[in-house]
Amino acid sequence: MRRAIQLARLGLGNTAPNPCVGSVIVHNNIIIGEGFHQKYGTPHAEVNAVNAVQSEHRHLLPESTIYVTLEPCHHYGKTPPCVDLILAKKIKRVVIGCEDPNPKVGGKSIKKLRNHGVEVTVNVLEKACWEVAQRFMTFFNKKRPYIILKYAQSTDGFIGRKDKQVWITGSQSKRLVHKWRHEEAAILVGTNTVIIDNPTLTNRFWFGSQPLRLTIDTSRRLSFDMNIFNQDAPSKVFETSNLPLILKELYDLKINSLLVEGGATLLNSFIEQNLWDEARIFTGNKPLKEGINAPQFPHKEVEVKTIGNDILKIYKNKNAASLV
Repeated sequence: MRRAIQLARLGLGNTAPNPCVGSVIVHNNIIIGEGFHQKYGTPHAEVNAVNAVQSEHRHLLPESTIYVTLEPCHHYGKTPPCVDLILAKKIKRVVIGCEDPNPKVGGKSIKKLRNHGVEVTVNVLEKACWEVAQRFMTFFNKKRPYIILKYAQSTDGFIGRKDKQVWITGSQSKRLVHKWRHEEAAILVGTNTVIIDNPTLTNRFWFGSQPLRLTIDTSRRLSFDMNIFNQDAPSKVFETSNLPLILKELYDLKINSLLVEGGATLLNSFIEQNLWDEARIFTGNKPLKEGINAPQFPHKEVEVKTIGNDILKIYKNKNAASLV
């Protein structure tokens, strides 16, 4: 299952609104096939694992165990149900990391497999399997996207200047942020950030798909010649600052993850309403001496990393607010 989790992570940024899922097929303690869900609309992890089994080993499938990080799908979507593939290949045992929260699945595949005489083991490394699919899980369980707050602060606690753009972190941190942009379905900034920084909000220093670019403009201060409205990626403007309404609309659009990059007013709104699942906070190595105060974030980090000359602290919210 640990190998299946490793494989699942390879799909991050390409599978939304589907989950990241990995699968491994084992016969007599030897892996004979493995795969992961590589891109939305393409074959799922179980299909890729079965297809990876060499032709001379296909006869071993009925005596094999298939490990999968998430309960196999039970319904027709872009692809046929994976539970039917497992039955068709007569695989005798299925080990599942965690159940699928989608009502179209929700334990139905587990029941179907057992009704056909397949041995099923559930909740193996459940926490780790849940985390690798946490965007998908949050989307169904909380009826909103998985929300990641990201910002950088100076050594003296400022997030930026009121009149001009300033860089707080180094090039390595910047490249990492562009990787994060690729991994999430959408990215959100406030009106002042667009006016002061005129950001492009693309992952131009990484690769792969671009996030949906979002901003809030309640007083129509933005002009369409700003970078956020160029042709590099799709954009959307909200004319309300009501976060529950915004998140409900993103849920309706099947946006299952959101990277909130600022500014301070917007970040504070998410923090005050407890609408965040993860926070990634950089601290640069220089003071600004004056400017916009960084959000007050009275939480304990779960991880600390050094990125070039910057310090990155990761936070997880165990009591994140739900919209239901």
